[in-house]
Amino acid sequence: MNIKVKKFRFGKMLLTFVLCSFSMNTTLKIIAFLAILPLFTASLTQSYFTEADAEKGQGVPSSSYGSKNKGIVCGDRLCSEVSVTPKPVQEQKVEQKQKAEQKQTKTEQTTPQTADAGSVLKLSRANVPAKIPMHQGFYDGKEVYYIITDSSDQKHADAISQSQKWKVELAPLLKNAPAKALSKTYMFTNGVNGDGVHKYQGEVFTSTPAQPDVYSALTSHVHVTWKDGTAPRLLNSEKAILDAEKKGEIILSPVDVVINMPQIVWPDGQMMVKEDKTLSDDTPYVGGQVLDIDTKGKSVTFIAHRGWGPDGRTIYYIVTDATPSGPAEMMGVTSASTSASLIANSAAVDLFQFGNGIKGSGPMGFQAGIAAGAQGDANYSPMWRINMIGWKDPNNASLLENISDINAYKNAGKIDVSLARPMDSDHIVNCPFIDPFQ
Repeated sequence: MNIKVKKFRFGKMLLTFVLCSFSMNTTLKIIAFLAILPLFTASLTQSYFTEADAEKGQGVPSSSYGSKNKGIVCGDRLCSEVSVTPKPVQEQKVEQKQKAEQKQTKTEQTTPQTADAGSVLKLSRANVPAKIPMHQGFYDGKEVYYIITDSSDQKHADAISQSQKWKVELAPLLKNAPAKALSKTYMFTNGVNGDGVHKYQGEVFTSTPAQPDVYSALTSHVHVTWKDGTAPRLLNSEKAILDAEKKGEIILSPVDVVINMPQIVWPDGQMMVKEDKTLSDDTPYVGGQVLDIDTKGKSVTFIAHRGWGPDGRTIYYIVTDATPSGPAEMMGVTSASTSASLIANSAAVDLFQFGNGIKGSGPMGFQAGIAAGAQGDANYSPMWRINMIGWKDPNNASLLENISDINAYKNAGKIDVSLARPMDSDHIVNCPFIDPFQ
């Protein structure tokens, strides 16, 4: 029995579906990525599932995204793409013609596809550059450059956002991270002026990605305060800090806050810079997530990937580090084995990616992923526990846009959802959600 293909709900989403096939180059990259991620091994049966009563959930508009877009997301388009001023008559006629053509295209594209057709979802601005300010700190007497993306504490998030003129997201769940998932960082509250969180000297780290077994972008903090009557000076290593404490020059105070501070440049190393810096809607995830590192100007440009929030809103995220080492190397990001301890911890939140179905801009070459939490949500975290979605009948895959869609199709028996375990290991990815247009 053939399954009637569901018509995609465009609503406020402006989506363009075309029939095409991937180039051999792209296919090889997808195959390579598939080699390190879990595959859905259950074979498809010859008896197809009957039409399910899986009604797609309705996404709701976000009121907390996009500083350059007045805090609004217009469905599939950023509101900056929508004109609010009257347009010339000629331009209106052109738009009317385009809408008529799009309507015709939509009618054609919602026609049931044959098994070998292969639908392709083209989201606009699927990959965009995101320039993020870097800070200068120290490790063992040498320079480290890092970014600050998330904080478990509102006070630190607000203060750092104002200082670096780039928004730090509040991620309350990070406070639940176990000690073994954190690296210790010293933060100065007075003394020598500099590039630190509190506008004094830069933070002092106790590990870098050169020590992958202990490095973590998630940092617990110890405040360093110079005592009255002492002469502040630059302390650029943990040893120097502990020596100053022994001399009675400083006070060390642990702070109940966790901050996401991925290192970009460290002694004798840095994140991979992508060779091909031309971005398109189908730019693959392989080969690096960074487009440019400017230590002089203290900025780094990441690729921001587009996806869906839990309610269907548009979100963008960057990728800074991951575990295990295989996916980290494939994506060109830092390997951080300490993140594996978050696999069953509430500091990590589910992110759903697709292993088959509609081809698109997701990391495995299929439709973009869906997150269980986004900026402003009480359950937002940059640490993502990756779940894989597999269509039992990929030829009849539908577009899923939110968590309600996932639940509906899972309950209807049309998709399988399983925890990703590449290299038979716990898989956690540090994917800070950001506004790339600020």
